[in-house]
Amino acid sequence: MESKVTTLADACRREQPKERQIVLVLQGGGALGAYQAGVYHALHEHGIEPDWIIGTSIGAINASLIGGNPPAERLDKLKEFWTRMAYRPPFAVPAWTGVSDTIAYWKTLLRGIPAFFEPNAGAFLGTHVPLGADSAGFYSTSPLRETLTELVDFELINRCKPRITVGAAHVRTSEMRYFDSRDGEIGVEHIMASGALPPAFPAVRIGGELYWDGGILSNTPTEAIFDDNPRKNSLIFAVHLWNPMGQEPSTIWEVLNRHKDIQYSSRVASHIARQRQLHHMRHIINELANLLPDDVRNTAEAKALTAYGCPTVMHVVRLLAPQLENENHTKDVDFSPASIRTRWQAGYENTMHALSQAPWEVETDPLDGVILHEPNVVLEAAE
Repeated sequence: MESKVTTLADACRREQPKERQIVLVLQGGGALGAYQAGVYHALHEHGIEPDWIIGTSIGAINASLIGGNPPAERLDKLKEFWTRMAYRPPFAVPAWTGVSDTIAYWKTLLRGIPAFFEPNAGAFLGTHVPLGADSAGFYSTSPLRETLTELVDFELINRCKPRITVGAAHVRTSEMRYFDSRDGEIGVEHIMASGALPPAFPAVRIGGELYWDGGILSNTPTEAIFDDNPRKNSLIFAVHLWNPMGQEPSTIWEVLNRHKDIQYSSRVASHIARQRQLHHMRHIINELANLLPDDVRNTAEAKALTAYGCPTVMHVVRLLAPQLENENHTKDVDFSPASIRTRWQAGYENTMHALSQAPWEVETDPLDGVILHEPNVVLEAAE
């Protein structure tokens, strides 16, 4: 009986297409997700539509807005969603005072966002008040359900063009679960589960089980690509909202900001480094297999060993959202129009720069299976 490894690798070789798929990976990050919309805006203008979108939290929401609409309507639906998210203060306040940001922050905490979430009155009666497992959160996300139902065509999502994958954390087992339109139907509850960040939002029940925001376990779900079966040649636009690098904090306010960046930036650098090692070895195995005489290569023993190889090449383009001037730990709930506009524009410009450079088109070492590109780091250094 063939081993599992042999079966997976053979499937990889049999079904490996010559062309590469376009993959868009979207982190969680609340209001920072406007940067992702700018990234898609640039891709769309270049006629680049993703074959596969993997998202967590706000990334899952943006993924549903893209995949749940025809290409000609995707950008408009993204703009409509983010317009609904934007908070406008009732009176004009000069931006330089910082008062506008403070007002927006407290308004969001106290009143929510009409198209996203609203306070759960029972939760503010005390932390020990029995709310029920399906309602245990400071806010209700019922408004988000209505917004997504209006803006997203889930029948279109389930046609799997593009393929949509969203990550969620299983509450009972603390295991990561990826809901994939290739393997089963995606509904509004899957998108909401992926964004159900506790204790703000209650868990969402799917198939009798409760799920929380996938960002708790993996806020940058690139592993879903490397673990896919069959693996395919891929051009991956990995959109990162949280900066892994930062200054040493000297105040509690700065500590809160740096802590959140570290917590949600994930371990993408170590993940990529590990995958580069694994894919390098897979390519070496392929090269060694080609050196074997036919009578040896075709034996059962040789096939079992060479099955660990795989010919896929994956280019990872890391697009990192810039840190705005004077931003702090409240940035992920800063849904002010100015912040949304600035982050959208940053995503658009960084992606346009990456597309103009197209480093993934440069010839690479045939033994390299995973190549990391960071074009917007060059852009920031030049400014």
